[in-house]
Amino acid sequence: MMIHLASIAQDLQDKGQQIAEQFGVNTPMLVAQIINFTLVAVILYKFGFKGILSRIEEREKQISDSLKQAEKIKLELEETERKQQETLKEAGLEAKKTVSVAQEQAKSLVEARTEEARKQAEEIIEKAKATSEIERQRVLTEARDEIASLVVLATSKVLQRELSDDEKSRFSTSAAREIDLSN
Repeated sequence: MMIHLASIAQDLQDKGQQIAEQFGVNTPMLVAQIINFTLVAVILYKFGFKGILSRIEEREKQISDSLKQAEKIKLELEETERKQQETLKEAGLEAKKTVSVAQEQAKSLVEARTEEARKQAEEIIEKAKATSEIERQRVLTEARDEIASLVVLATSKVLQRELSDDEKSRFSTSAAREIDLSN
């Protein structure tokens, strides 16, 4: 079997040489091209691809940082919106409290003004009563005086004579006392 493998290997090598000759492959030239290709590939990798790869990595890092920053900003924005909602709720509650306090103050002010107006009305009524009493007393005094004059006049006519001032005064006083006693 070994001989058979050796003969197959020899046949393959011969066939490979025939094909190479048929296509015009020059072995030293092929080896030189392989060496040149390897050198160019190593130089490109070392100077070209490393720079490009480092820039790609740099760009990926920037993108990653930007995404992290965007996520951070998104979280901060959500936090800000939450705080804003809380602030608006607090402001709403504060406004309701302020309106409630203002309504209570307005109510107490209205009550105070109503009480003040009631007191003023009572004072006016009291003053009117006092004024009315004073006017009534004045009218009664004038009426007494008038009645006394009429009594004196009537008495003088009944007696058909002229009364002296002293008599007129005495009759007037006596008539006034009688009127007071009747009230």
